Amino acid sequence: MKPKVIKTEREYKAALAHLEALMDRSSPDTAELELWSLLVEKYEEEHFPIATPDPIEAIRFRMEQAGLAPADLQPFLQSKSKVSEVMNRKRPLSLSMIRALHHGLNIPAEVLVQETQAPYISGSSKSRK
Repeated sequence: MKPKVIKTEREYKAALAHLEALMDRSSPDTAELELWSLLVEKYEEEHFPIATPDPIEAIRFRMEQAGLAPADLQPFLQSKSKVSEVMNRKRPLSLSMIRALHHGLNIPAEVLVQETQAPYISGSSKSRK
């Protein structure tokens, strides 16, 4: 099979089958394997994009991975009350919080800077006059 840019689902399925056949060989040609992997990856990026996670959900996931408790976020979010407000979606992340979380917990900045999927809940129901 000759390598080419994958444009259709039919070509994609054929490329996957070819890639699998290459991997099944006892000594696959690594250059050919790499080329087909890149072609398949490019098609998948265009046709099956993976959405970026919600910032708060990303923080929760990283906490779970690292075995962290909400109190462990204090150095990144500045205070216990801000941890609570951020995690309960009552306060958006500030730029300094985003930087601290990015550097301290290795959460990608592009995940943290986006809008959350759930709206922030206003802490006050009073209107200003």
